[in-house]
Amino acid sequence: MPSITWQKSSYCAQGEACLHVATTTVAKTTIRLTESGDPSGAILGASPGAFGSLLLMLKKGRD
Repeated sequence: MPSITWQKSSYCAQGEACLHVATTTVAKTTIRLTESGDPSGAILGASPGAFGSLLLMLKKGRD
């Protein structure tokens, strides 16, 4: 299993409702997402392009 170093969202306040993002040390072509409540549980994988599209849609939703 590749080593994963998680980075917590800069929008995360204190508590358990945070998003964590990481890439693997073996193949940096996959972005991984998980929540702080269960970081070893449900992990979503996406390509950098798909992750960028997700971020773009989330940012547009704030307008």
